[in-house]
Amino acid sequence: MQKLVKNVQIGGLTLSNNIFLAPMAGITDIPFRLLVKGMGAGLLYSEMISVEGLIRSGKKTLEYIMVEPEERPVALQLFGNKPESIERAVHMVNDRADVIDLNCGCSVNKVLKASSGAFLLKDLLHLEKIMRVMKKAATVPVTIKIRSGWDKDKMNAVEVAKAAENCGFSALAIHPRFKTQLFSGSADWSVIEKVKKSVKIPVIGSGDVKNGKDAERMLKETGCDAIMIGRACMGNPWVFGEILNYLEGKEAHKPSFAERAILIRRHAVLMIKYKGERRGLREFRKQLHYYLKGSVGLKNVREKINTMETLTQFLVIMQEMEGVNN
Repeated sequence: MQKLVKNVQIGGLTLSNNIFLAPMAGITDIPFRLLVKGMGAGLLYSEMISVEGLIRSGKKTLEYIMVEPEERPVALQLFGNKPESIERAVHMVNDRADVIDLNCGCSVNKVLKASSGAFLLKDLLHLEKIMRVMKKAATVPVTIKIRSGWDKDKMNAVEVAKAAENCGFSALAIHPRFKTQLFSGSADWSVIEKVKKSVKIPVIGSGDVKNGKDAERMLKETGCDAIMIGRACMGNPWVFGEILNYLEGKEAHKPSFAERAILIRRHAVLMIKYKGERRGLREFRKQLHYYLKGSVGLKNVREKINTMETLTQFLVIMQEMEGVNN
């Protein structure tokens, strides 16, 4: 019987399992990563980090490269277009990261206008130059996250994967949608399979994995070495434990609202610890909506969440929600 949960070797780094947290802007900060680590994820990715912001020592960008010892191993994901800037940024994060990842998948306009993210898939020669510089500057394993290509007429995931391997990259993650699709339609897992067959380095599959059954199907259908969980864990960090249990043939535990509330409170406290009360809880609003989605009485507290700025306000919301959901 095929063992689905296994160690993954990325360069000299051995990971405890093959279920990873995907990089997500505004989501995968230290508080969220610490929670996911407790759910068993084998590798955690940071939010996207602008290399230009980093080398200019932007205050918020410098926050993105903070890593706590108890959350490691952590991959810090960089985005940028200029090889010289990427080289400087890599030197700045070498002693903080366990893995340094290059973003070639982001499709938001702000990133594309900077000729970064998925834009790099349009020019393989320039991308290779960036990868060679990145590999030379790094003292930890380097990886890359890509899409299928820019559009259906420019599907070059296999070519990019081969180039990454030739440049000395230690692993590759692929989200099998085109840039033009964003997150619409269905992820084409056959692209993951094609990429896996084209290279010897570990391939991490991403896209439309919502539960243990999906994870099992992706691993078996594509032959990928690991899976990256993104949108499915927003408001649901428990999904990592559920997937790992399912893949190991164990019964999955579905948390009660009371159990969920304990973790939600912990998340809020961590946000305050790392970002201060006002800023932390303002940023937590989006997360709280995800946590409470589908719960009884959410419509009655939605406006309170949207204006929440203090711990007292947060606790009132939770008390109200627990009163109608327990």
